[in-house]
Amino acid sequence: MTQDWSSTFRASLTGSEQTTCSRVLRGGIVALVGPSGCGKSTLLRAIVGTHPAKAGKIVVFSGKTREHGREVRQPGRDRGIVYQKYSLFPFLTAQQNVAFGLMLDESSLPYRFCRPLAWRSLHRRHLDQAAVFLDKVGLASAANLYPAEMSGGMQQRVAIAQALIMRPEILLLDEPFGALDEAMREELQRMLLTLYLENSQALKKGEKPPYTIFIVTHELNEAIFVGDRVVGLSQYWNWQEEGAATCPGATIVYDQKAPVFLPDDERDYGQFAHQRERIREVVFNPENHRRRNEFRTFWKEVHQDETQRANP
Repeated sequence: MTQDWSSTFRASLTGSEQTTCSRVLRGGIVALVGPSGCGKSTLLRAIVGTHPAKAGKIVVFSGKTREHGREVRQPGRDRGIVYQKYSLFPFLTAQQNVAFGLMLDESSLPYRFCRPLAWRSLHRRHLDQAAVFLDKVGLASAANLYPAEMSGGMQQRVAIAQALIMRPEILLLDEPFGALDEAMREELQRMLLTLYLENSQALKKGEKPPYTIFIVTHELNEAIFVGDRVVGLSQYWNWQEEGAATCPGATIVYDQKAPVFLPDDERDYGQFAHQRERIREVVFNPENHRRRNEFRTFWKEVHQDETQRANP
C-alpha cells in the first residue's frame, strides 16, 4: 500500500513485555484513549524520545518508502509535545514565549553577546514568526500579554504555538485541555480541527500535510470529535486465549476511523453515540474478554475507502 508517511511504533507499556504496533499516516489526528495506567502517556514519551521503548523501536519515515526511516532514540526537533500543565516563562510576553524555542535553536549565548546587531535582526525574525503562530492559534491580539494576564485557555494556546513554531513533523498533546472549562475546551478542539483542515487543503494541492497530531484524552466525545482515528489502549483483553498465565500488559484493543468534522461543524454528540459506547465497552470494561484484534480495523477501512475511490 502506498502512503506519504508513516510511523511504526513498538513500545513496551506499563513496564510489561506486551507491545503495541501501529502505523500512522501523515496529516492525521490520532486520539489515544484508555483506562488509567494503560500507558497512553508512556507511549507519547516514547515517541518524543524521553523514555525509549523497552522493546522494539519507533521509526519516523519522511518519504514515500521505508528506505529513509529515522529511529527515535532521543528528543528531536521533528517531534513536539504539549502537556496539560503548560510551562510559560512568567517574565516573557506571549510573543516572546513562543519565540524562545527559536532563540535556543538558532543562536548561542556567545553569538548573542558578540554579534549584537546580527542577533537583533535574527531576534526580530523570531518575533515575526511568533506573531504568525499566535495568529494561527487565535491570539494575535494577546501578543504583548504576560502569562499572569492570560486565562488558562490562552496560556494553553501559547504552549501549542510554542510547539508549532518549531515545525515538528509530529505534535504530541498529552491531555492538553483537561484542566479547562467546557467552553474553552471546545474552542481549542475547533482550533485543532483548523489544523486538520490545513492538512486536507495541502493534500488536495499535492503538498505535504504540515501537522500529524497525537492527542491523549480521557474524554471520548473529544477523541471522536477531534480525531480522524481513535486508538484504544487497554489491559482488558483476552490474554488467556493467547496462552499467558497472567495479563502481559496493555495493548491496542481498538483502532478505527472516526468521522471527520470541520471547524464550524455543529458538535452533535448523537452522531457518534454508537462509536462512543462501543469504545467504552471494548476499551474500558474490566469484564471485557474479546480478542485484541477484533476491533483493530483501521487499515481495513482505509483499504475499503481506496477501493471505492478507485471504483466509483
